[in-house]
Amino acid sequence: MAHDRISSSDLPLFGLAEAQAQPARGDKVPSYLRDHRARLRERFMEGGGAPMPDYELLELLLFRAIPRRDVKPLARTLIDTFGDLGCVLAASPAQLKKIEGLGPAVLVELKLAEAIAHRIARARVIGRPVVSSWQALLDYCHTTMTNRATEQFRIMFLDTKNAVIADEEQARGTVDHVPVYPREVVKRALELDAKSLILVHNHPSGDPTPSQADIAMTDQIDRACQALGLTLHDHLIIGKSNELSFRAQGYL
Repeated sequence: MAHDRISSSDLPLFGLAEAQAQPARGDKVPSYLRDHRARLRERFMEGGGAPMPDYELLELLLFRAIPRRDVKPLARTLIDTFGDLGCVLAASPAQLKKIEGLGPAVLVELKLAEAIAHRIARARVIGRPVVSSWQALLDYCHTTMTNRATEQFRIMFLDTKNAVIADEEQARGTVDHVPVYPREVVKRALELDAKSLILVHNHPSGDPTPSQADIAMTDQIDRACQALGLTLHDHLIIGKSNELSFRAQGYL
């Protein structure tokens, strides 16, 4: 008995589940849906993404994962649920899986887009002196941390020329606390032969104002660094739309 053949180009990225749920190859995609996708792609290629609302950019991301179904309702649901495109991409797999109609292929597309955004932002920081790439460093921190639902603590390790030689996540916490151990921080700096470092963590509340615990922890790490000949350049707290520098605010 003959079987219909589906080429790899017809399948979404890792999207077997969605592909099986779509109409068979012989079924035609409705003309209105085909025309809508073509117009959206054309607008993006002609004018870029800046003038397009978040849900339309999200639609473009979803086209490949769901090739034969209207994805606008799903895109709008994601934006309504999480707030904006950045928050959608930053949502955890567990959070995304709660959305009706969102299967494995869509999950992969969203997390892939997030990973690519992080990789591009990181490439503008690693190996470059922070003095000449400070804004790129801030952009990277906001890209990777602003929309997180829980606190994350990262460290930028620098060499003698203040170039970033490593960027590592040290700990994850709750919505308002992340455990940090000064001994582990300086131990890792010595392992990497770093000469200085920059601490970074986010406040999911969006307010970058430091807590007393933030100030005390920074002071402990600063004293540990001084004891071992290391320099703590700064501690950045990443908020929703801005950041706070301990150095600029006089905490260091």
